[in-house]
Amino acid sequence: MPKIIDTGIRDWTPGELPNLKGKRYFITGGNSGIGLEAAKILAKNNADVVIGARDQAKGEAAVAEVSLCGPGKISLVQIDLADLSSVRSAAEQVTNDFGPLDALINNAGIMQTPKQKTADGFEMQLGTNHLGHFLLSGLLFPLVGEAGGRIVTVSSIAHKFGWIDFDNLMLERGYERSRAYAQSKYANLVFAIELHRRLRAGDSSVASIACHPGYSATSLTSTGPNAVMAGIYSISNAIFAQPAELGAFPTVLGAADLRAESGAYYGPRGLFDARGPVGDAEIERRALKEDVAKRLWEVSEALVDFEWRLP
Repeated sequence: MPKIIDTGIRDWTPGELPNLKGKRYFITGGNSGIGLEAAKILAKNNADVVIGARDQAKGEAAVAEVSLCGPGKISLVQIDLADLSSVRSAAEQVTNDFGPLDALINNAGIMQTPKQKTADGFEMQLGTNHLGHFLLSGLLFPLVGEAGGRIVTVSSIAHKFGWIDFDNLMLERGYERSRAYAQSKYANLVFAIELHRRLRAGDSSVASIACHPGYSATSLTSTGPNAVMAGIYSISNAIFAQPAELGAFPTVLGAADLRAESGAYYGPRGLFDARGPVGDAEIERRALKEDVAKRLWEVSEALVDFEWRLP
């Protein structure tokens, strides 16, 4: 499988980060798992971090925890990515309350949930993981642009099993939890690559970077899957999964390392890309199809009723 580009990064750790004092990062799902660990790493390097969380109480607890990691300002914005009105409200709050963003980190996600719909009638996993972030990224693009910053989108090794079924996008026919998850994470990666193409075409200073956490021990494997799969994950987690902190390394690399490049895709490069040294990751070749990316972009704009305005 190919790499999007080869940036030469092979075994990255947070020890390579510069001092992030004065930098500001907004991370969705920053109250748990990969998002929380990424927020803590950024805070340890003196960054200001805005945590996006659906649950107010859990968000406040995360703010308190991350605040202990460094001297930067840690803030909370409530956001439910499964409700586009909440996404718009959160974007308005960020725009009104904070200055330029050095990175928007599209991290929040759900996995292998039962068949459900978002507040706007979308299939839950595609609506939350892709469409909510697609709208948020468009709304906050001006703030990222002011900083010449980055939009970092967290995909998954599950993208290798995904594709976009434009004739059955919301999987009304033949819904299957894993298929829906793989489609949503494939959409994350296709979006990040297409955003990179459009940014370069417009000679923008903003970067679009994708990453994946490998196989990391987080609550995703227990809150979404059914009882059988949750039981399987409890065993595989103990054998194969890496700690969430290590899973957060690619996210932080994409968001804050000076060598990270637009169009890159970072993640663990060890056994089945599940763990190991972090660097340039391989992708499923079909994620590079420009016709699919263009169509997904246009469909996404129509679904969320938002037209991106790029340079």
